[in-house]
Amino acid sequence: MTNRPSNLPHVEPQRANAGGAPRVFITGVGVVSSIGLGKDEFFRSLETGQSGISPVESFDASGLGRQYAGEVKQFRAKDHLTQAELRRTGRCSAMTLAAARMAISDANIGAPHLKGGRTAVVLGTTMGEASIIADLDHRWIHRGPQAVKRALLPKYGSTLLPIHVARAIGAQGMVLTLPAACAAGNYAIGFAADLIRSGRADVVISGAAEILQELQYSGFVRLAAMAQNRCQPFDLNRQGLILGEGAGVLVLESEAHAVRRGAHALAEVGGYGLSCDAYHITRPHPEAAGSIVAMRQAIARSGLTSNDIDFVNAHGTGTRANDTAEAKVMNDVFGDRRVPISSVKSMIGHCMGAASALEAIACVMTLETGIYPPTLGYETPDPECNVELVANVAREGRSKVVLNNSLAFGGYNAVTCFAVPGVLPEPPICDPREEEVALAAAS
Repeated sequence: MTNRPSNLPHVEPQRANAGGAPRVFITGVGVVSSIGLGKDEFFRSLETGQSGISPVESFDASGLGRQYAGEVKQFRAKDHLTQAELRRTGRCSAMTLAAARMAISDANIGAPHLKGGRTAVVLGTTMGEASIIADLDHRWIHRGPQAVKRALLPKYGSTLLPIHVARAIGAQGMVLTLPAACAAGNYAIGFAADLIRSGRADVVISGAAEILQELQYSGFVRLAAMAQNRCQPFDLNRQGLILGEGAGVLVLESEAHAVRRGAHALAEVGGYGLSCDAYHITRPHPEAAGSIVAMRQAIARSGLTSNDIDFVNAHGTGTRANDTAEAKVMNDVFGDRRVPISSVKSMIGHCMGAASALEAIACVMTLETGIYPPTLGYETPDPECNVELVANVAREGRSKVVLNNSLAFGGYNAVTCFAVPGVLPEPPICDPREEEVALAAAS
């Protein structure tokens, strides 16, 4: 386990319950990604611009017209799970459990603080263990029902992701899966923070996971949304997204709990904003109305204004419509102010349900290191994407407050704020009347 001195006594304890809501801190993170396992390897690769996009190996993509993805090739489940866990988990659950163990180790939080009803597990995904049902279907269709393995049946279901984690650590609080498309990670982190602020949990293991599967890979190809072999967010000649996979898990704690055990806080969770475009199943609203609402909500609920935001981790998929819409969001929210933004999808691909969880960890590491990760593949400016992009090379910039954007299919918009511990003026606003005033001020 990581052994770092606590930094929480420097946070003014008398402010912890202002407005009746305790502060929420991130005390550990765990990563399984195409560019590294564990937060240090993950962020070192981001900082140096290492791409995890390579030819697909987990299934035959030769006839699909696209053959590249951010596939996790260095992960070996047997290195992280017990034999019993290996027998009852699919690949998505295995990556989730591995990332959770990394996060718990990073938080230096022992079993006595995790067992029981005050610890919850809230995770997001898009399709979870859908590869299991695909395997079952394939066996049934091609070899008959007798070929269906009984051992596969208990492994199926996205609801299993938090259950496996809870079972491994003895957590008996709420378990929940949020299948909120590619915004699932931000949804899970926001809900986890609310559990703590409402007093229903002291610790929440949260984040999201997704695995690369032939089903969704071929679907994105049919949608003509995928680039050939690289993702170029905000570039004039961008061709589309590149799919990826991975798991990002965070340990969230109330301030009181973290202080009691002498924890070191990596970041504080600020407010978050959720909205729906109510427009189209795959295309963002052309005026980005819903996305603007979500970003303004996240800022206002953090007790801040747009002038307080130092950096934005963009959704930045590399598709023409998404990047253009997101640029409009930036211009609307920040006006003439040039706030640095970056899209790590240029390195790890679009990890679907896991995307915003991995990107939340990138935000936390940005706060820790003062390094803005680059956006790879940026060659030609797009007049319709007038943003302050951190292009191709990392940039130093001591951020105190950052935003994490998710603008997903179906109009799922989720934006989460993260800050250096002690920077936010007050815990996020929960009273709707106060929020109305704050939103008006933020506008």
